[in-house]
Amino acid sequence: MPFIDSKITVPVSASGKEELKSELGKLITTLHKSETYLMVGIEDNYDLWLGGKKLEKGAYVAVSLFGNASSGDYDKLTGQICELYARKLGIPGNCIYVTYHPVSDWGWNGGNF
Repeated sequence: MPFIDSKITVPVSASGKEELKSELGKLITTLHKSETYLMVGIEDNYDLWLGGKKLEKGAYVAVSLFGNASSGDYDKLTGQICELYARKLGIPGNCIYVTYHPVSDWGWNGGNF
């Protein structure tokens, strides 16, 4: 039950969002989760500041998941996300924050897991 929520400073086309969604679906396996229940949110043209300066190219990516993963898996996924956003959107890794939010109670379809 993962959710990857991205707030991105640059505009992203509909096809670009589809590509990001597909790539994130592959990357989520790093946390031993599948794309089957992956939800992705992409908000582009988002204002972000880092160190008091407005970012022309930047991103904040929040990864929520039912359960937990190892620090090593989180570290690996951070690298993969930074590489993906650099390659697809031209956002440098030093302008990307990635956070992880393990969740013990996750609801879906009228009930909780």
